[in-house]
Amino acid sequence: MQEATTGTISDRKSDHVRLAVASDPTADGPGFADVALVHEALPELDLSEIDPSLTFLQRRLDLPLCIASMTGGYPGGTRINGALARVAQRRGLAMGVGSQRAALVDPSLRDSYSGIRREAPRAFLMANIGAPQLVTQGEQTGLSVKDVRDLVEMIEADALVVHLNPLQELIQPAGDRQGRGWLDAIARLVADSTVPVVVKETGGGISERTARRIAGVGVAAIDVGGRGGTSFAAIEAGRAREAGDDRSAALGEALGGWGIPTTVSIVIAARAGLPVIGTGGVRSGVDAAKAIALGASLVGVGRPLLQAVVEGGEAAAEAWVDRFADGLAAAMFLTGAGDPAALGRSGVIIGSSTRSWLDSLPADGGARA
Repeated sequence: MQEATTGTISDRKSDHVRLAVASDPTADGPGFADVALVHEALPELDLSEIDPSLTFLQRRLDLPLCIASMTGGYPGGTRINGALARVAQRRGLAMGVGSQRAALVDPSLRDSYSGIRREAPRAFLMANIGAPQLVTQGEQTGLSVKDVRDLVEMIEADALVVHLNPLQELIQPAGDRQGRGWLDAIARLVADSTVPVVVKETGGGISERTARRIAGVGVAAIDVGGRGGTSFAAIEAGRAREAGDDRSAALGEALGGWGIPTTVSIVIAARAGLPVIGTGGVRSGVDAAKAIALGASLVGVGRPLLQAVVEGGEAAAEAWVDRFADGLAAAMFLTGAGDPAALGRSGVIIGSSTRSWLDSLPADGGARA
C-alpha cells in the first residue's frame, strides 16, 4: 500500500480526538426525544430479575453496549484505548478501535491499537478500516487481503468493521473522493474474512436501500452511525478553519446537518434483517432502551466515553457505564421488559421529526418521486 505522508494521518487522528472532546461537534438531534416508551404500572418482575445481557455475533455481552470505534494511530491513542479496553473487559462490553490504516503506514503506531487485546483478553473487539481504503484512490492502491488480515490479527479481533464515511472524506482536505467499487470491495472482503464483517456509517446514517445492499453481500451486522452524534463534517470543518482553508470549512458548515437521524436509521436499517448497532447521539441507558425498542440489538457510544477518559480517566469512564446501566435497567423495569429482546416487544410511540421521516420514506427504501 502506498501513502503520501505518514505524519498527516497521526496528526489528523489527534485533531479528531481534541475537537470531539473540546467542542461536542454534534449535528441535529438523533431523534431520541421523539421516542417514548409506554409505561407499565404493573411490571410483574423485580428489578433484580432484569438481565441486560445479550448474544451478539455468537458472543455474550453483559450490556447491550459497544464502545464505538474512536481512536488509535497517534501516541495519545494508546492511553485512551488502554483505559477503554479495561472498562470493556470488566463490564463485558464490545469495543471497536479507530481506523487502523495509520498502523499499516507507520508500524510504530501499531501499539496504539494492539495493546487493547492485552488489556482486554476476553472482550469482544472489532478491528476497523475505511471502505475508501479498499479501492484505488488516485495513485494510492487499495488495501490487499493481506493488509486487512493484518489489521484483524493486530488486535486479535473478533470482528472487522468497515466504515463508510463519504461525508467526512468530502470535506477533509485531500480526502478520498473515489466512491465507486466500495460495495464490491466489501463483498470480496466478506468472502475472504476469517471473522464477521460489520459495516458502519460515521454520522450520516444508513438508509433502507443501503442496508439491503449491505445484507446482500453477506455482511454480519450493520452499525447505523446516524446523524445526531459526533459530526465529522463539523470536526473536519474545524480542522479546515484552523488550517486557514475557508473553502473546506464553509462546505463542512453547510453540510453539518446532513444525514439520516439515528432513530430513523435504526428503524429502516433493521428491515434488512441483520443485527443493528444503534450508534449516534446515544447519551444514556434510556436512549439505549429506546434504540432497542426501535429495532437495534445494542448501541454504540463514542464521545461520552472518550470525554470521560480524557477528562477524568478510567474511573470516570466506568462511572459513565454505571449510569448507563442504571438508566437501562430503569427503563426495562418501567416497561416490564426482563431482557433486551422484551424491549423490542414493548410499546413505543414515535412522534415529531422521526415520525415525519418514517412517514415520508417509501416502503422499499428508495427515493420518493
